[in-house]
Amino acid sequence: MEAGGRIEHVSVAYETWGTLAPDASNAVLVLHALTGDSHAAGPAGPGHPHPGWWHGMIGPGAPIDTDRFFVVCPNVLGGCQGTTGPASDAGDGRPYGSRFPRITIRDQVVVEAALADRLGIGRWHAVVGGSMGGMRALEWAVGFPERVARAVALAVGARATAEQIALCSVQIRAIRADPAWRGGDYYDAAPGEGPHHGMSIARGIGQISYRTEIEFDERFGRDHQGDERPLEGGRYAVESYLEYQGDKLSDRFDANTYVVLSEAMNHHDVGRGRGGLAAALSRVTADVSIAGISSDRLYPLRLQYELAELIPTATGVTVIDSLTGHDGFLVESDAIGKVIRTALS
Repeated sequence: MEAGGRIEHVSVAYETWGTLAPDASNAVLVLHALTGDSHAAGPAGPGHPHPGWWHGMIGPGAPIDTDRFFVVCPNVLGGCQGTTGPASDAGDGRPYGSRFPRITIRDQVVVEAALADRLGIGRWHAVVGGSMGGMRALEWAVGFPERVARAVALAVGARATAEQIALCSVQIRAIRADPAWRGGDYYDAAPGEGPHHGMSIARGIGQISYRTEIEFDERFGRDHQGDERPLEGGRYAVESYLEYQGDKLSDRFDANTYVVLSEAMNHHDVGRGRGGLAAALSRVTADVSIAGISSDRLYPLRLQYELAELIPTATGVTVIDSLTGHDGFLVESDAIGKVIRTALS
């Protein structure tokens, strides 16, 4: 691991779509964001209670066209959907828990490179990702330039900003403040007795940063939740929404994973140990397509313009006009699909 520590054996969960060409020239790597996983496309099923998180973006005739491309989506190192993470067996019959080492985006990409080797893919036709997935797409382009022909970076920057670190750190503190956190070693707790309350609060904080003030005001305003009366202890509709989003995530996502991946995002800096951002991004030889969301306060457009200025092969920045904020890279399917379709053509 870049930051120290050691994992003896790493298992990687991944899904694929399409057929790999004999020379592997049609392989596309799709990289998920913080709470995503390998199930990028397809219906709900065993182990995946919901349709793929990028359903409609991958498939026959879709922007990532499985009639043309062999598509791979791995669950990230540190994850909780099949790839080695804090909930995995450490080899002594117990989960890693608090013993799981600190990891970085760079470590995650090294694991993905090993997966590519196992699959016989020496060079990707394209690497595509948004948010945390976009961080890994950039790391691929910088760290393995000879293995990436094209890269698509959506709603991301070259390094974590102070505000991004601040928001992640407050979410981490919320989880660690839950009495059920137990230092990260809570896996022997009865079902429903883990640090779900802290996770729910953390997700609520995150959800506010992923969307926008104007969307919240237009969607919820000062409406009450059903017949509840806020002046009598009831909730406003937006409060109910945040509680729902938090509880939904805490039911399916491991709190340790949320902490480990949030810290990895805080460490994101493609210039670390490479002479700074300009020197690092000058290494890129892939054709790079960059898109940002007009209302994204978490990864504002200035970060995408910085990438376009420093990456010699970048084609500029496509601005997606949306009120949905950072989540626009998931929500604005038509506009994002057009960016990806053009980049992969």
